[in-house]
Amino acid sequence: MQPQTDVFNLHNYLNSSIPSPYPSSVPISTPFPSNCQNSNPLYGFQNSTNNPQSMSLSSNNSTSDEAEEHQTNNNIINERKQRRMISNRESARRSRMRKQRHLDELWSQVMWLRIENHQLLDKLNNLSESHDKVLQENAQLKEETSELKEVISNMQIQSPFSCFRDDIIPIE
Repeated sequence: MQPQTDVFNLHNYLNSSIPSPYPSSVPISTPFPSNCQNSNPLYGFQNSTNNPQSMSLSSNNSTSDEAEEHQTNNNIINERKQRRMISNRESARRSRMRKQRHLDELWSQVMWLRIENHQLLDKLNNLSESHDKVLQENAQLKEETSELKEVISNMQIQSPFSCFRDDIIPIE
């Protein structure tokens, strides 16, 4: 009877110490019953068609299986929620870090612009002072020019030979 041996080996394999993917609080039932009375030797399932007690046990087992399946589904959903929550926290942390880097870059740019603005204001003030000095010097030179023209004009008028000279050039 080869199928029974395979079923027995599979049953032993399932009950061995392989780590379960489910939390330890979830009971895991095997599809192979440990007491094989009234069972089909080929499949390892109980024959419950003739016994009304086994029918009620079967309905209890199906309810229990549904409860286990529901619990397993809840655990899977909770694990997914937990992973999503961790992922969201990591994403938020990365977002905060990007925001902080951007803020640091902006502050750096503000400081650089303030320094540049200060340097440009200093340069503008220096140029403005130079411009004022040039304007004063220009006004002074115009005044000196006007005084010198007057002096030359007075010299020509007072010259004794001024009446004989035809090449007198009027000074503007």
